[in-house]
Amino acid sequence: MKKTSKSFQDLPPIRVRREPPTISEAVAAAQDLADDVEQQVEIAAGLIGLPADEVRPHVLAAEKPKPEKISERILTSGSPSRAPRTVIVERRTRPPVIVERRGRPLDGRR
Repeated sequence: MKKTSKSFQDLPPIRVRREPPTISEAVAAAQDLADDVEQQVEIAAGLIGLPADEVRPHVLAAEKPKPEKISERILTSGSPSRAPRTVIVERRTRPPVIVERRGRPLDGRR
């Protein structure tokens, strides 16, 4: 025996909770989106809904250093007569693989 499905009219309206982000979450998001401190202040203030003057001290306190491209250097112990060699290891990211989903081919007989 099948269950009868409820129609959307029988269901109560969907309630959505709206929680603005915390200051630390907004500052972290702003730092990921912009490099300039003033832009970070504007972004964080817009996310939270506070004036920029209240957010600015939090952005300045959480200012993180700009990441530099650091290559790893590994020193190997060579023979005593030669100086140690330096091997540079660089990590590269691969582009994401895009898989196209295609439906079944259309049957020309129908």
